[in-house]
Amino acid sequence: MTADRAPLSRTDLAGLLTGAAQSVSGILAAEYPTAASRSYLHPVLGTLSAGPHVVGELADRLEEFMAAEPRPATPAGLFTLASYASALGWLTESLAELTTAVDQICTRVGIPAEPRDLDFATTEDAEEEDGFDFAFSALELAAIRAAAEAAGLPPGDYVDVLSQSLLAASRITDACMEISSGLLEDAAYVLDEAADRIWIGGEPGGLPTLVRSLLARMEAAACTSPTSPPGPSSPSTRSTPSASRTRSACRGRSGPPGP
Repeated sequence: MTADRAPLSRTDLAGLLTGAAQSVSGILAAEYPTAASRSYLHPVLGTLSAGPHVVGELADRLEEFMAAEPRPATPAGLFTLASYASALGWLTESLAELTTAVDQICTRVGIPAEPRDLDFATTEDAEEEDGFDFAFSALELAAIRAAAEAAGLPPGDYVDVLSQSLLAASRITDACMEISSGLLEDAAYVLDEAADRIWIGGEPGGLPTLVRSLLARMEAAACTSPTSPPGPSSPSTRSTPSASRTRSACRGRSGPPGP
């Protein structure tokens, strides 16, 4: 059974997007206790533990938003729905990529597996350490060796998987920040009368921020293809840095075809 309700006001719609933005940004502040034997996963475990819970909450809110009557039908309501759904999809995909990265790290270190023989590892990796000593101070190198020993990994392997973990953490951080900022931008847009201008005629200016960002990336990918047709030249009323960089990149790549 659905619950009858009055159409949501602009303030309510903006609040829905703002709340989602806060939930997404909160993922980055999550902490998760990490055993010394798994310290190389510390950069990603907090996000990995909190992310699915946030996705579930956002999905429940979207379901409630769609289940109640009347369903969103105003330009501002449809814009909010598109913004919210694109953010949820982007977050879900980003967390799936994070999970894949963590799986690869676990495979790299042999989880699950029996602990390595540390005496053998110490002898085996004596020469390997010479390959990265120059990159760290004596204090940092001592910390790496101690952490690697606790993890049952050669120091070189430990540095490798920790680097992969930091890279994965950086990517999910960038994604969450972009999603959160996009939702906040859209919330401000909903509060403005400009949200009454629905997207028509191929003009992307009235699309949600993350949708426009995705279109800009698709355009950038198309620019790298020699067989791609030129994109539309009509200007956008709400440009983004990504779109601006895309147009600049396309102009920079344009020119006579090679032999």
